[in-house]
Amino acid sequence: MSVKIEVGAGGIPHNQILIYGLVGSLVLIYLTYLNTYFQTEYFAFFGGLAAVAALIWGTDTIKHLCSYGLGTGVPSAGMIALGSGVIAALFGATTGPFAPIVTIIIAAIIGAVAGIMANHVVRMDIPVMIVSLIELAIVGAMTVLGLAAMACGTFEFLGMITGTVSFLGFTVQTYEFSLIGGSIIAVIFMLGAIAIQHSFNACLGPGEKQDRTLMLAAECGFLSMIPVAIISFAFIGMYAALVALVISIVGWLYTYGKYIELSKRDAYAWLDAKPILEPKGGA
Repeated sequence: MSVKIEVGAGGIPHNQILIYGLVGSLVLIYLTYLNTYFQTEYFAFFGGLAAVAALIWGTDTIKHLCSYGLGTGVPSAGMIALGSGVIAALFGATTGPFAPIVTIIIAAIIGAVAGIMANHVVRMDIPVMIVSLIELAIVGAMTVLGLAAMACGTFEFLGMITGTVSFLGFTVQTYEFSLIGGSIIAVIFMLGAIAIQHSFNACLGPGEKQDRTLMLAAECGFLSMIPVAIISFAFIGMYAALVALVISIVGWLYTYGKYIELSKRDAYAWLDAKPILEPKGGA
């Protein structure tokens, strides 16, 4: 029997963050499809913003799940999220324009199976386990799909497995110089996994505040966008990649500054705290 431990009371209700994260990441990923519609690559950065929206939602989901005493389970939750997500994202990417929607459906199924096994096979018996793992699988999938779209300009599978290389003045297609062929998908996996698990892990404690935790999640998301933007120079046009890099850096600087501001606010509340004295004669 698991006992819920309340942390960081107040703030925006989790279900509201769920809606914002799901709808926001879905819309932002679909905005990258403007690249196909207008035959350009300048809208690739929307994929990174979709990942940021998903990571904010995922951070609050991890907080919701780990309020049942799973402090050491935060890294595991992040790995399950991205492990489930990368499978769903790659499967969904094969369905063309329907990729984001199919990705969400497949991720939800994988998350449900993982949650059922955790509760009824491993016998963790956590009331929100199944729902939380469904959410985390979707978050992981949208993070992978979003960062992949940012790197290569599309969320369709063909664009992820094909690249171009110039040889003797000729440009030919190649699978090795692609997002998946070059193992960039593994880099995206780790960037997403670290980003989703770090925020609550870093802010966990008696002074945890929702706004500070979610701001750190946004900061981690933009920080993950920066290396993906640099990687995108190999797959999309220089100016399109430069736009993505500038947006990533500006977003990171803003969210980092806000996070430090919120950290100072919360640290100030502890300035007058007295040290805990040991009772005379031992405990």
